[in-house]
Amino acid sequence: MKKKEITLFLAALVSHIFWGFSFLGTKSALGVVNNDLYLLLSHRFLIAFLIMNLLLLFRVVRIDFRGKWKRIWLPLLMGLMEPVIYFIGEELGVIHSTTIFSGVMIAVIPIIAIFAAIPTLHEKPTFMQIVFSFLSVGGVIGIGLLTHSSGSLDWIGVVGLVVAVLSAAAYGILDRGLSAEFTAFERTYLMIGMGAVCFTPIALVRTRFDMGAFFAPMAEPKFLLPVLFLAVCCSVVSYFLLSYMATYMTVTRSTVYANLTTAVSVIAGAVILKEPFTWLSAVFCAVILVGIYGVQKFARKGEPETIQNPIQKTEGEQR
Repeated sequence: MKKKEITLFLAALVSHIFWGFSFLGTKSALGVVNNDLYLLLSHRFLIAFLIMNLLLLFRVVRIDFRGKWKRIWLPLLMGLMEPVIYFIGEELGVIHSTTIFSGVMIAVIPIIAIFAAIPTLHEKPTFMQIVFSFLSVGGVIGIGLLTHSSGSLDWIGVVGLVVAVLSAAAYGILDRGLSAEFTAFERTYLMIGMGAVCFTPIALVRTRFDMGAFFAPMAEPKFLLPVLFLAVCCSVVSYFLLSYMATYMTVTRSTVYANLTTAVSVIAGAVILKEPFTWLSAVFCAVILVGIYGVQKFARKGEPETIQNPIQKTEGEQR
């Protein structure tokens, strides 16, 4: 296996393992703030953005937007798609729909992204890649069907989940399409900045601009430690690795790894929270892994070395 392939595989593995464990941190932190997701998201992305600025301050990494200002709205749009719109849509979907329906909808994000990349980025997956992508998604749906369904479905939940799915797919397309124009760190920096800028005003409104109430959760270890994990591992590290992958991998190859998050979550829940893990759970996890492997195995020759051209500039921007 080539060195680049190994690096990309490790990037996918680390990022999605972190996301697979993110539900543990989220569950713990939400218990402290009475399930106020926006207060949690505000702290998560503020801390993540602070860390990224510290990396810049101490020259660990550099960004250079010279000559890019006319196009900077595109990575900002990417940040609006995810995390902002995605998390809002997902929350509405989870609250106003059944767990099975929300799980199935989130599972189809890779499929939507794959087919959206065909006309937008002119990426053409092989037939076998499509087959194995559906196989992997089928494993995720199978795990969802094994869980106890709760909640009720209404139109708000449906709209919220549709918005979440489309925004996540759009994020993947933009992340890949801008990879030759903005570095992985630049794209991650702007999207995390968007999360901090958008979620913090919402959190302040919900706390009635009481700064004491806003910062009070940070004094609780059950909130602080999970938020640090979510900010450092699940935001800075994982989103950067995802953007790094997007630089060298087609949307088909990179997005299918998202299903790995589900497998990790199920195993983590069984080991740490002692949740049920049946032989069917093991089978569906195996199906997910086989699907991911098949998508990588049947990629066209030349990947991942081929870097996708950036999203086309308008005539005025080309000047």
